[in-house]
Amino acid sequence: MLAAVSTPSFRPSPQATAVSRDRGDACPGALRLHTADDGALARIRIPGGVLSVGQAQVLGRAAQELGDGELHLTSRGNVQVRGLEPGSGGELAERLGAAGLLPSWRHERVRNIVASPLSGLDGRGFTDVRPWLRELDRLLCASEVTAGLSGRFLFALDDGRGDVAGLGADVSLRAVPGGGALLRLGTSASVVPLHAEDAPRAALVAAELFLATAGDGAWRMSELGERTAELVSATVHRLRAPRPTTAPAWHPTAEPVPGSVTAPDGTTSLSVLAPLGRLTAAQWTELTTSARHELRLTPWRGVILPASPASRLPDLAAAGLITDPASAWTGIGACIGRPGCGRSHADVRADAATALGPAGGLPVYWSGCERRCGRPHGDHVDVVAEQDGGYRVSAVRDGHARADTTHTHHHPSALAAAVAAARTHTQ
Repeated sequence: MLAAVSTPSFRPSPQATAVSRDRGDACPGALRLHTADDGALARIRIPGGVLSVGQAQVLGRAAQELGDGELHLTSRGNVQVRGLEPGSGGELAERLGAAGLLPSWRHERVRNIVASPLSGLDGRGFTDVRPWLRELDRLLCASEVTAGLSGRFLFALDDGRGDVAGLGADVSLRAVPGGGALLRLGTSASVVPLHAEDAPRAALVAAELFLATAGDGAWRMSELGERTAELVSATVHRLRAPRPTTAPAWHPTAEPVPGSVTAPDGTTSLSVLAPLGRLTAAQWTELTTSARHELRLTPWRGVILPASPASRLPDLAAAGLITDPASAWTGIGACIGRPGCGRSHADVRADAATALGPAGGLPVYWSGCERRCGRPHGDHVDVVAEQDGGYRVSAVRDGHARADTTHTHHHPSALAAAVAAARTHTQ
């Protein structure tokens, strides 16, 4: 167990802040709405993507009665309601609060936690991270300090299978054999070994010390630069944890495959994907009807239905959800594009549908502009709309676009062929 001690606060030198900003973080939330071209947008944080059936039903009704009727899944397993009418923010907040989706109004934008969505369901992983998830969320909401985190700051809780550890989180916990865990800050080469029961508290301490280090400057761990090593040392000192060790980088591994997932005891759970992360009212209703007790939203814009029978798969597929790993929609993602976003140069969702090809190979992400909102971590095909109406296609490997694969295409058939070729690009 980590010692419960009081140590002096970590006080960075005046040069600690590597990033300077003259404005606060404008990341949208459930209480701070964002004005888009299709109306106001609310982003509701769902820690670990876990929703009870009742909470999911509340979200569905809110989208239909206050928004455009659809629910949009994000790359962090959160939910966006779009097309909100002016003045509907108060009603939305009341509904979310009554459903238990806003346990702390001051912390609603900082409850950014991704967790292995199949943890405890398929017999893989070294520990069930759901207790970590509940405890970390409780600690975050109880801390006055963490209310100052940016809405972009991210925690990842990985049960050891490696699915969310490589998603670029600011604070990552990864289970290891024997009841242990590793703590990593950003992409630091150092990891801190911990007992599993100490992991949530260690994540909280790291986040609080990050704020002391960042001051009013950095929003993400990556913005600290070389100061990250100093933050690791301060975290170890505060926790009285063992010395850090050097570990290789954590890269994303395969996300849940659509279809049926079987536990060692024979219990089945279901995994489905939402095409481009968009769920219609009918699809959301089908999901809540098929769920036994909860839904788990994934960072890959999918939904896990724990302990649901495989007999529900045909109904889910009939509703337009992806239940077959061979679907052409598998691995395809996109930002909202036109007409919802005024910055977008194209209707990327329509163009992505036109350019669909065989499943397999690298995932593909379509962006309406250079900001690439929601783009995935890890290797992928980067398709970016340009001002002249064309698309630039690149295979991204190890965070860099390969020059030999980067070309701009204007004709739909050439674009589809270029995307298909980039998906099968090998180093």
